[in-house]
Amino acid sequence: MSAGVRGRRTVDEALLDDPAGLAENDPGGMLRHTASAGAQVRESGALAAEANLAALADEGRPRAVVIAGIGTAGRTGEILATVAGPRCPVPVIAHRSAGVPGWVGAADVVIAVSASGRSPEALGAAEAAARRGARLVAVGAPDSRLQSIAESARAPFIPVPRRAPARASLWGLTVPVLLAARTLGLVKVNEADLAETAARLDADADRCRPTAESFVNPAKSLALGLAGSVPIVWGSSPLAAVAARRFADTISANARYPVVAGALGEAGRGRVGLLDGVFGGLVESSRDIFADPEDDTDATRLRLVLLRDGGLGNEEDADEPVAVEERRADAVQTLAERRGVRCDVVTAEGGSPLERLASLVAVPDFASIYLALAHGLDPMAVPAVTEMKELSNP
Repeated sequence: MSAGVRGRRTVDEALLDDPAGLAENDPGGMLRHTASAGAQVRESGALAAEANLAALADEGRPRAVVIAGIGTAGRTGEILATVAGPRCPVPVIAHRSAGVPGWVGAADVVIAVSASGRSPEALGAAEAAARRGARLVAVGAPDSRLQSIAESARAPFIPVPRRAPARASLWGLTVPVLLAARTLGLVKVNEADLAETAARLDADADRCRPTAESFVNPAKSLALGLAGSVPIVWGSSPLAAVAARRFADTISANARYPVVAGALGEAGRGRVGLLDGVFGGLVESSRDIFADPEDDTDATRLRLVLLRDGGLGNEEDADEPVAVEERRADAVQTLAERRGVRCDVVTAEGGSPLERLASLVAVPDFASIYLALAHGLDPMAVPAVTEMKELSNP
């Protein structure tokens, strides 16, 4: 059928296989911006090479690195911490509040990240870092307030390669952060890693392109499976958990769905009980066994998305054997199956942690946009976000 009712929400399934209709309903070009992920890796790498990052290493290894930003910019700090792994020689801290932690001083490095170059969190952190004598790196839009602060502090500034919404600029923001950390000797990210990650993102963008029909397009299939559900997204490793939280960000912002997301280990300590709740197995057990399943269209159900990374993000740094996390993932899938909760699995591919992260992020990014479009929502325009900024600004 071209339109169905799932969880009291109309879903236009036919639209997803209508490229012209998708373009018309995506006036801001979120699909196009998301497809630029591979290009962002290449362009941001080139732009970072033009910045004077080598000066960061002149004073030696820092005491700590603080990545300051909010939203997608804040996720870059989590990515750096995960790629660096538990053997990273210094603490890597994602900071999402204005300013910097009180202990930050001349022995530390602050990386201020903002796609617009205007977020109060990044601006406050950059100003505080300069005032306290900490080494500063700024990543953001060119000709912005953030660039002005960096120039005044004689600090490296790396521009975001394309003017896209922040949530579609993950890779343009992340690569400069990783390369700054590489200069400090905190991560092992080489040019081959970046090239392979960009190629992976290009390949997934092609698989998820608007002209690929739903039955062969993994993002469209995932979106249709999530329609009308309450999504739960769990990652089987630290790296996959970052991807799970990223998926929660994009589902919430693009499709306006409430989401539960986190690490599979956390789920096993209590949240797995959701499978027995009013949106999970309890719905199935209370349903009339003689009822027609097609009549059960008003029941909102959980939908589990499991992001599996057998490599644990960084094999040599793994605290737990890979087998432990794999058994947990198998167990959760079995529990979901027993309770009638459907489960989608996205499995990491690639050699380096960065490429595997890309393989876990790309398809879900597209799925969140297709889910919005299937509901008739413009994934670019989020009125509540705009209104909140207007109401909270002095």
